[in-house]
Amino acid sequence: APGARARRIATIVEKPAIAGGLGFMWLPGLKSDMVSTKATALAEWAQRRGHGMTRFDYSGHGQSSGRFEDALVGDWLEEAEAVFTACTIGPQVLVGSSTGGHIALLLLRRLMQCRPESASRVRALVLIAPAWDLTEELMWNKLSPAAQREVEEKGFTVLPSSYDPAGTLITRAFVEDGRKHLFARQPFDPGRPVRILQGLLDTDVPPEHARELLTFLVGGWVRITEVPDGEHRLSRPQDLERLFDILANLTAEAKS
Repeated sequence: APGARARRIATIVEKPAIAGGLGFMWLPGLKSDMVSTKATALAEWAQRRGHGMTRFDYSGHGQSSGRFEDALVGDWLEEAEAVFTACTIGPQVLVGSSTGGHIALLLLRRLMQCRPESASRVRALVLIAPAWDLTEELMWNKLSPAAQREVEEKGFTVLPSSYDPAGTLITRAFVEDGRKHLFARQPFDPGRPVRILQGLLDTDVPPEHARELLTFLVGGWVRITEVPDGEHRLSRPQDLERLFDILANLTAEAKS
């Protein structure tokens, strides 16, 4: 992005063992980064199997420039598209965690609409506790009327967070920009497999929120794996094994 909106995005790119081989692109969750437990474990798994892996930090996160308070969903989508275009070649599986699940779906939709030849490189999506339409469904709609008024009048409110004692600052700009990037339960055919991994004890992205994707992602592409004792992070060894099983099945399908 030019001028004041320019930002420096940190990436880690590991190429596949064979040129043009399958790669994974990791889209992190809110206030997470590209060296989190899940991202690191996935990179190691991919490398052992000869796959590529592309990771990046959104602006306002990790090693990228910018402040979290200034970031917008539209920025993260733009960054994801730039990284996909500049850093990946050959077939890719988008793997999005929480907010990253929303960004992965938005990136697929954007590519299908604007750059179908690039979209054809996206072979599948794997979404871990996908926070689709998070700004509206999981933030704005969950605020009390008083907190909604605070956002309208003061321009921000602070949500309590189980991951950050300072809470999560939600700005009016963040909510308003988020409204430009909603699925709003309108039918969307992803045109390729979508696999969801969801913990049933998740309080950040409730299971029923993830299940709703089955109602508007049309075409019979979606399968959901529910983890009865799984919480939001799904980063325990047994959760990672489930994730790797899903990815291994997808890569076997992609080859057949």
